[in-house]
Amino acid sequence: MMKKMLNRKAITPVLLSLVIAISACSSAPITTSTLDQARSDFTAAQGASVPQLAPNEFKAASEALNAANSAAANREDLAKIDQLAALAKTKIATAQEVARTRRAEGDLAKSGAEREQVRLQARTAEAEAARRNAEQAQRDAEAAKARAEQARAATRDAQAQTQALAAQLAELQAKQTERGMVVTLGDVLFNTDQAVLTSGGQATVQKLANILRENTDRTVLVEGFTDSTGSTAHNLELSQRRAEAVRSALTQMGIDRSRVETRGYGEAYPVAGNATAGERQLNRRVEIVLSEAGKPIQPRR
Repeated sequence: MMKKMLNRKAITPVLLSLVIAISACSSAPITTSTLDQARSDFTAAQGASVPQLAPNEFKAASEALNAANSAAANREDLAKIDQLAALAKTKIATAQEVARTRRAEGDLAKSGAEREQVRLQARTAEAEAARRNAEQAQRDAEAAKARAEQARAATRDAQAQTQALAAQLAELQAKQTERGMVVTLGDVLFNTDQAVLTSGGQATVQKLANILRENTDRTVLVEGFTDSTGSTAHNLELSQRRAEAVRSALTQMGIDRSRVETRGYGEAYPVAGNATAGERQLNRRVEIVLSEAGKPIQPRR
């Protein structure tokens, strides 16, 4: 009937347009909900890196979808189109599942590599800490050895200094008392009834100055004494001047004045009687008390 209408010369332009439109519609491809869903799944798979993770499976899915699209374009039976679309969906789902599995395997492998890296870093840190500890222990041992050697050297120096001091004090005929070592300068080291040291007295004081220079942690107390001849005031004044004469000599020899104390006792604390000239000479003396190292001198009792 359509052919008869077309063959008629009396056909109107509006009717011709309608015929053309109907012919165009009759040639358009068809689709189904299953095919639409398959296409949507395929697009989602492309965006989820399925082609890279499951290339073989994705290729099979692509071919299945192409077959369904071709059937739709050829306007084949809807049942066949649905069947081909369903197959495409299944293959797409398979490709997605394979991709997920391989992604998980990759993540697991990456996680394992990261854990191994962490363990390696921990072992490296432990090894480095052990190395540093060993080096520190070596340094500590060397420092302890050095300190021990320094202590031994200090002990040797102290012993040598003690021996030297003992020899010097022995030369001065010093005596050990509860107040410390005492050096006695007899009356013959001063001019008669004066507080002026003789040359012999200067030599003796020089030896004492040498001791004080070598033993800076020691001080001295210079005590002056007289016999009972003369007035008490004169004797007290003379004993003080003789003690001061010794301090002055030590100061001139380079000993700090603060390290030397003086006391004048006059005729007090005699070491002998005053009946004879020999006894009186023993009482006319200057005693120099050398302190113990770092300790003050005990006062006379």
